[in-house]
Amino acid sequence: MRSILESINHFLWSGPVLLLLGATHLLFTFRLKFPQKSTLKAIRLSVSADASASGDGANLSGFAALATTLAATLGTGNIVGVSTAIALGGPGALFWCWVTGILGMATAYAECFLSCLFHRQEADGSRVGGPMYILEDGLGCRGLALFYALCVLCAALGVGCTTQASAISDALGACWEISPHITGMAAALLAGVVIIGGIRSIGTFCVRIVPVLGFFYIGCCLLLLWILRDAVPDALSLILRRAFHPGAAFGGIAGSTLQAALRFGIARGLFTNEAGIGTASIAAAASASSPRRQGLISMTAVFWDTVVMCALTGIVIVANILQFPASVSGYSAGGLTMAAFGRLPFFGEELLSISLAAFALTTLIGWCYFGEKGTEYLFGKRGIPVYHFCYIVMAYLGAIIPMGLVWEVTDLINAVMVFPNVIALFLLRKKISL
Repeated sequence: MRSILESINHFLWSGPVLLLLGATHLLFTFRLKFPQKSTLKAIRLSVSADASASGDGANLSGFAALATTLAATLGTGNIVGVSTAIALGGPGALFWCWVTGILGMATAYAECFLSCLFHRQEADGSRVGGPMYILEDGLGCRGLALFYALCVLCAALGVGCTTQASAISDALGACWEISPHITGMAAALLAGVVIIGGIRSIGTFCVRIVPVLGFFYIGCCLLLLWILRDAVPDALSLILRRAFHPGAAFGGIAGSTLQAALRFGIARGLFTNEAGIGTASIAAAASASSPRRQGLISMTAVFWDTVVMCALTGIVIVANILQFPASVSGYSAGGLTMAAFGRLPFFGEELLSISLAAFALTTLIGWCYFGEKGTEYLFGKRGIPVYHFCYIVMAYLGAIIPMGLVWEVTDLINAVMVFPNVIALFLLRKKISL
């Protein structure tokens, strides 16, 4: 079964999904006349007093919606995923990852705009939305809406829960040999304390933790760039040159073809920021902001996730290999980031392990909210307590069981989610404005 799923995922993520998402990113970039030009304005909106206001208590603030989205997207993909992309696709893969992030901002704006436009107001004053509501209320496709909600629920229990618990277990086990059972129980307990409190508890956790983690990691990368400053200009030049021209492998890095750079760079960019999958719009709909305002605020999640964090990680990796080529020997494709962090003057590998575990925990909690909304759409509010119980149990199991098959299943679900979401974006494109 795993072999079959690997073949299907290889086909989908190497062709149809990449082409569909790439075309969607380009469509909305040009149709909305480059919303990326409003990035600075969007960042100002995200940290404004209005965006940070708690509102009536039933919904997320604009900033909390952004933080929840970042909690679900920032994680191992920005650290290990970039390392793997460079190892398999060469330094040029980073350029295409970066370009994909820039273009993906337009799609993120479009899907969050529609989600706020087609939100529903609950009896308690809370707002709910997302692709399932867009599909039902915007297109009248109840069947597709139910299918998408089921995919969100399955993805939450898979990529959002078990695989993240596994990542926490791997990070702590590799560095300190902590038992997976202890890690699993701790992850389940911490997640349970947060998610049982509902939307407000999840939003508060994300607002307090995600910015701190993000800026801590960015700070470490900037310090590494200073340490490796002699190699940074050459690293940037190499990344740009290899983006368009094939070259021989160096420092143990493969990827001597333009096709490899394109494939792994674009795939990593699309996978890490989730623009086009539609999950970010679920959090956006919980904000009381206008569609345009929240679309701009939520668009910055892709900017921070891919344009900033993936780029910094990649430049650090390439600069480290150029300046210390021997330092990467003995590391796997996904371990090039660990080799670079070993350059820090204080506990570099330990700090990276802690960052990986912390990002995985925030992803676990952020994705819980997405799955909760999918559950609510399918079964109503009565299904949420059962979902929370299952989510907490899966957080423990994820730390102690092999994850290979689960990763393949969730990769397939993520790919399948793209199609109904993009169909809705295309058919309702005339309703989207900047």
